[in-house]
Amino acid sequence: MARKTVQHNIVTSELWDKVLDKNKTLLRDFIEYCQSKDLSPKTINGYKNDIEICWIWNLQNNDNRFFIDFTKKDIMRYQNWMLNGLGNSSNRIRRMKSAISSLSNFIESMLDEEYPNFRNIVNKIPAPPKQDVREKTILSDEQVDKLLNYLVDNKKYQHACAVALAVASGARKSELLRFKTSYFAEENIIYNALYKTPEKIKTKGRGSKGKMIYRYVLVNKFKPYFDLWMDQRKELGIEGEELFWNKRNGVWKPSGVSTLNSWANTFSQILGIDWYWHCNRHYFTTALCKANIPADVIKDIVGWESTNMVSLYNDTEIDEELAKYFNEDGIKQVENKTLSDL
Repeated sequence: MARKTVQHNIVTSELWDKVLDKNKTLLRDFIEYCQSKDLSPKTINGYKNDIEICWIWNLQNNDNRFFIDFTKKDIMRYQNWMLNGLGNSSNRIRRMKSAISSLSNFIESMLDEEYPNFRNIVNKIPAPPKQDVREKTILSDEQVDKLLNYLVDNKKYQHACAVALAVASGARKSELLRFKTSYFAEENIIYNALYKTPEKIKTKGRGSKGKMIYRYVLVNKFKPYFDLWMDQRKELGIEGEELFWNKRNGVWKPSGVSTLNSWANTFSQILGIDWYWHCNRHYFTTALCKANIPADVIKDIVGWESTNMVSLYNDTEIDEELAKYFNEDGIKQVENKTLSDL
């Protein structure tokens, strides 16, 4: 039940050989420009893949035209192909158009001497209205407890530790793999409530090195499951600072993202819902909001640059939010909780 993305095998070596050389050169120059700006490898690879798809469409449907000569009608036809030919979502179409729009900005600003009359026309064609093609999973306390209890009852302590870490930190999937066992020593507990990593962890951000931040983990929600897993690790003879491990060919090795993806499929089956790691980021933020932790504090705990992200990740229903402040007597005196109460 893990979320699926429709993919198409569009770019083949046979077709790519037929793509106009001048378009290949534009793409190569643009990629080198992105690398010089120190954009993340993931961002650069996304641009490359999306532009390659556009070049194949152009080869098959647009007379292999030089991109400099594209018209608004060409962009409209390309968008129509993405929507009705590939069946892409509106969000996917926006991302693919963003790639050729970024390429256009590069041409306009960096290749203006070579192409002085070129202008970015991509955004002249309105994208399809944004649509939620996947229903967001909002975890309840009961579902989180049910999953953790099931994993503990079945001695799946590593799995329970991973879920508890996600629930207690709001960390992204890739970040969960960067936590070390040494981070969860008593000397790293602050305010009797939070583990603070003794060093910064790489997270999503601009540049090839990403953004480096300290991560915080709620002690009460995480420590019981961490202790269970550490005891089991000793029995299994696992040594090493990495927190999560996978046995391959009889040898224990640090886990990768593919392992976490596999666990997500298992958790979906256990709960009978679409369970994915990012829904825990929403759950963590919502729990802090329900406890009336100020938005600027939540921003710092999660590692955001703006408090706007707090409202985006807060899944509290409006009626539930209002109930915190009003009752039959009118306005209530709201009691704020501390992090140690969570």
